[in-house]
Amino acid sequence: MRTAGIDGCKLGWLLISFDDDQQKYEVLRTKEDLEQAFNTYDRIFIDIPIGLEDEEYTRECDALMRKAIGSDYSSSVFTPPIRPALAAPSYVEANMISYEYTEKKLSLQAWNITPKIQMVDDILSAHTELSEKVLESHPEYLFQILNGGLIFQKKNLKKGIKHRLELIKEEEGIADDFFRDIKEEYRRNEIAEDDIVDSMVLALFAKRSNSKELKTMPKEVQVDANGLPKAYHYV
Repeated sequence: MRTAGIDGCKLGWLLISFDDDQQKYEVLRTKEDLEQAFNTYDRIFIDIPIGLEDEEYTRECDALMRKAIGSDYSSSVFTPPIRPALAAPSYVEANMISYEYTEKKLSLQAWNITPKIQMVDDILSAHTELSEKVLESHPEYLFQILNGGLIFQKKNLKKGIKHRLELIKEEEGIADDFFRDIKEEYRRNEIAEDDIVDSMVLALFAKRSNSKELKTMPKEVQVDANGLPKAYHYV
């Protein structure tokens, strides 16, 4: 089974695979590149909201994830736009739609990733069979699992990035080379250091799912109006 991790970056998306025979990294710059990757790999862990609510402000999986990773890291769980606000042409209009349905406004952080949410939603809604192998996950939760349940340094600090990279290197020695090569090939305003380690941990857990039981948060997964699962995945 071919596996990969994908995280968003300023250039588009960073894909990393730790598959034994095809270790690689690749920048996906367009929607067509992303869809091709979805079709190429058999299991992808991606850090982007997939299943969306129609009227509820908070997805159950987001509420559960905030509790799971703790108050120090809960801000890394963005509440995505409800589906009626997904295609709004501006932040102001998205806020109006969100408030009309939920009486709450959309955060600026969530609005900033809305184009990427919409891109993934367009692909998976048109090809719902892909939702069986393109799975939403959360890097910070995966790092906590990797470190035995705790992460001591936030990734906006140099020592936080180093700590996360060391955790991945313990299982994938090539991670150090990938990290260095990506930093040399791309500017930081194109691919940030946290984008790299996040893509790596997603790739690591996608690979782990070859041999370990795939789990979801929540355990009972509901789907949205387009048939897409509202859940985080991990092993």
